[in-house]
Amino acid sequence: MTLSTTSRPHGTASRFRGLSLALAGSLLLTTLGTPAAVAAGSDEAPRRTSITPVPHFVEEGESAGIAHRYEGPWEFFVGGGVAIFDCDGDRRPDLFMAGGSNPADLYRNQSPTGGALTFEKVDSGVEASRLDKVLGAYPIDFDNDGVMDLVVLRLGENLLLRGKGACRFEVANRALGFEGGREWSTAFSALWEPGATYPTLAVGNYVDRSAPGSPWGTCHDNFLFRPSGGEHQDYSEPFRLSPGYCALSMLFTDWNRSGEPALRISNDRQYYRGGEEQLWAVSPGRPPRPYRRSDGWRHLKIWGMGIASIDLNVDGFPEYALTSMGDTKLQTLDDEGDETVPVYTDIAFEKGVTAHRPYAGDDLRPSTGWHSEFQDVNNDGLWDLFIAKGNVEAMPDFAAYDPDNLLLGQWDETFVETGDTSGIALNRRGRGAGIADLNMDGLPDLVVVNRSGPASVFRNVGGGSGDAPRPLGNWLGVEIRQPGKPNLFGVGAKVSVKIGNRTIVRDVQIGGGHASGQAGFLHFGLGVSERAQVRVRWPDGNWSHGYRVFANQHVIIERDAENAALWMAD
Repeated sequence: MTLSTTSRPHGTASRFRGLSLALAGSLLLTTLGTPAAVAAGSDEAPRRTSITPVPHFVEEGESAGIAHRYEGPWEFFVGGGVAIFDCDGDRRPDLFMAGGSNPADLYRNQSPTGGALTFEKVDSGVEASRLDKVLGAYPIDFDNDGVMDLVVLRLGENLLLRGKGACRFEVANRALGFEGGREWSTAFSALWEPGATYPTLAVGNYVDRSAPGSPWGTCHDNFLFRPSGGEHQDYSEPFRLSPGYCALSMLFTDWNRSGEPALRISNDRQYYRGGEEQLWAVSPGRPPRPYRRSDGWRHLKIWGMGIASIDLNVDGFPEYALTSMGDTKLQTLDDEGDETVPVYTDIAFEKGVTAHRPYAGDDLRPSTGWHSEFQDVNNDGLWDLFIAKGNVEAMPDFAAYDPDNLLLGQWDETFVETGDTSGIALNRRGRGAGIADLNMDGLPDLVVVNRSGPASVFRNVGGGSGDAPRPLGNWLGVEIRQPGKPNLFGVGAKVSVKIGNRTIVRDVQIGGGHASGQAGFLHFGLGVSERAQVRVRWPDGNWSHGYRVFANQHVIIERDAENAALWMAD
């Protein structure tokens, strides 16, 4: 099935909702029948078993040379992000980790291809006093020079760090007219608007600690930084996105396939008064405006922590996983309404991804979700969903032991929990995270920043062990480029991979998750397919021709190039 660029297929959300009673009953057991409930003497049946292969993860943080902790007072109960990107030009993912009251750390990847993970802590070139009080970070090439830069979110002045190569950076705030502010910043997203040379930056803020009555009902406004016109990059005139409702995640997303992304913001109801989840229209050349009830936007209040986006059924309209305290939401555009109206249906229960309480241990209190991310961790061609979990601090009404979720996609379009059987169910308090192929062997690995505990770095060994990894399915890594154009790495593009009669799509985006972003090869699981056809819809809406490639390799697709280029890890 190829990606349609015309009308929305009829019955898509209805198909999501139209599960049989038998399947719905099975999902009820999946949602409620945790091992903890069985251990407690409940008569509920055990949860479902995955029929897709379960990958095995080996935690190698300490042996990999990563000694990092995110901690601090209540301002650092949230945040704790990681930026995963290439800082030295070898295309291997390096790590920049927020430290809270500890300094942020930069780790260069020295892992051998297919081997144990190895990192070296390096000096970023930025003075240490500028890298304290860091909550999160996102990679972006904001100056179009082909070297990845960083946006660093802080308690205090946010930083634009210009990449100089060799994992060295310099603060570019003054040069770019960027006022880093004094806010408590916790969310970020960016895109290149049509015709723009440089990116538009959105920064989300949390509680205004200086306001009377703080923290209750004192959420700070968010900001949109559009570059001034012309060739000079200047962010000196930000637009205030008011009201703000304590943002913890934001994402530019083309929710209605109009070619004009809007800004979705997930907010923490713990502190706002009269607030809700938000969607802002960001039309070129116009001031941004929030969608309201008159526009079809429905009121939703959650403890919004993270946003993950993927087009599960390849209809051109993305689904959104919204983490919260309690149950996770999985929203799909309601096909019974007008596709130009942002009316969403929650299909989390039907899909088996509510993840509303721990799946292991004997703690039956609600879970607390943070970072969320879709990735195919077992290379079967189906999207899986990872959710970082952990109590805020010591909240008595929420689970103390709350292991991270790894929900594997199934062929019946549902998900099954495998966090314990995959080996990631540690007794740590997760925050930000990222999934990337750290040792370039085609098996996506996992990094989790934990509050008041060591960072978790999991190597995916597939169906094998740490001593003898074993591949599960075939895979493909894709990097896209637009040489000679602004937005070199094609932010806003869509990559479509066809295998047999199935198509998998992924958008190139900056933002979402929880204080964590990544850049580099897009990973696609191909299952048993040994070849694929790749097409790219570039940010301006034009499609490339099809590129025929073989499985189990990394390819680089440059705009207008006749063939995809092969990149070898060694």
